[in-house]
Amino acid sequence: MSYVNHTILVVDNDQDQAHFTKLALQRVGVITPVQSAKDGEEAIGYLSGRGAFQDRDSYPMPVLMLLDLKLPHISGVGLLSWLREQPALKRLPVVVLTTPVAEADLNRAYELGCNSFLFKPNSFNALLVMMQNLVQYWLGLNVAPELAVHPPAHEQTGTSV
Repeated sequence: MSYVNHTILVVDNDQDQAHFTKLALQRVGVITPVQSAKDGEEAIGYLSGRGAFQDRDSYPMPVLMLLDLKLPHISGVGLLSWLREQPALKRLPVVVLTTPVAEADLNRAYELGCNSFLFKPNSFNALLVMMQNLVQYWLGLNVAPELAVHPPAHEQTGTSV
């Protein structure tokens, strides 16, 4: 099965991990571009549609975000907090995909509204299986909420993270 018109935003500062995640998503049938951001600041720019990300034809709003918690500048928790404060974006499904963290970080991510929490697997084959299951559920079975096509600009929404 192929999944079209389902943009996924991968937010991960480990470019190798982001590459393998994107490759795994392509291998399991995600044929629209999988976008990426290397940190929380870049993800906010992407989601706000500002700067290099103004063109929504090239950088469409995602229907799902895969979020690493361990990010420079603005952490994954900080990004999740910002996201849930944005009226146009607060319903965006977020799957945390990170390396093992303290239980307090896991609980904080859920308190801030992450929809699922997964640990990054140790092999590409395990990542393929994980992405197959993730895609089947989030893009196949799940009924996604409606999101604004053009959320308010970053400067208008505040950045207290």
